[in-house]
Order: sequence, then C-alpha cells, then structure tokens
Amino acid sequence: MATAFLAVGLVLVVEGLVWALAPSSVEAMLAALRDLPASARRLIGLIAVTAGVAFVMAARALGT
Repeated sequence: MATAFLAVGLVLVVEGLVWALAPSSVEAMLAALRDLPASARRLIGLIAVTAGVAFVMAARALGT
C-alpha cells in the first residue's frame, strides 16, 4: 500500500512541476493532442501504460 501512495505522490510531483514551470508549453501540447486522431491518442496511452508497468516491474525487481 505504501508503494501505491509513493507512486501517486511522485506522479503528482512531476505533474505539478510541469504545470508550475511551463504552463504555456502544457497548453500547446494539449492543443497538439487535440489535433491527433483518437487512434493515435489511444496508442500513446497504451505505450505510456506499457512503459509505466515496465518501470514498476523494474523497481520491484531491484527491491524497491
């Protein structure tokens, strides 16, 4: 359970830093994402999920 809180906390820190340091870049990225077809956005999401699972598995394998 502590690992889940750690993971959520780290996501919030990274997301918060992005919004705090470069809000106009985030808005530009969101506009660019709006122009992509849904299938491309879905593929990006699946790649992100796969990468996230790989990172979690690697962290657990390293004993964290």
